Amino acid sequence: MAQWEPGKGIVEFPDGLRVRGRGLRSLRRAEPAADFGVYLTGRRPPAAAIEHRWVRWRDFRLPDSTDVVVEALREARERSATQRVEIACGGGIGRTGAALSVLAAMSGIPADEAVAWVRAHYHRRAVETPAQERWVAEVAAAQRK
Repeated sequence: MAQWEPGKGIVEFPDGLRVRGRGLRSLRRAEPAADFGVYLTGRRPPAAAIEHRWVRWRDFRLPDSTDVVVEALREARERSATQRVEIACGGGIGRTGAALSVLAAMSGIPADEAVAWVRAHYHRRAVETPAQERWVAEVAAAQRK
C-alpha cells in the first residue's frame, strides 16, 4: 500500500502526509479507491468495500462527539503514512474541511491558521459555518498541546 499521488482533492500536509478529501455524493468511478476512509455523515453510510470509520456529524452542524472525531482523525493520520486515506462528507466541503483543518493542526499548522491553510490547499469554501470555525479553533488548539 502507498500514499496518494498529488492531484485533485489530495491534501499534502507540512509533515508530508497526504489525505484525500471528497464529497460522497460526487464519487467518480475512475477515482482510485482509498484503503481507509473516515465518513462524516448524519446517517451510517452504506456498507463500503473499504475499511472505514463512521462519525455521526449532520450537515452544517458540529459532530455529535468531538472525542470520536479526534480518535478517527488520529487513526486516519497514522494510516496515511502507508495507506491511501480519505475524509468525506456529503458535499466534501464543510465537515470534510473542518476535519482536514484539525489534521492540519496535528501536522504542525498553528491552530489559528488551520482553516485558512485548508481553504488555500483544499477548497476555498472549506468549513462552512461560524460554529464549525469555532469548533476547529478549539479542537485544533487542543491538538497542539
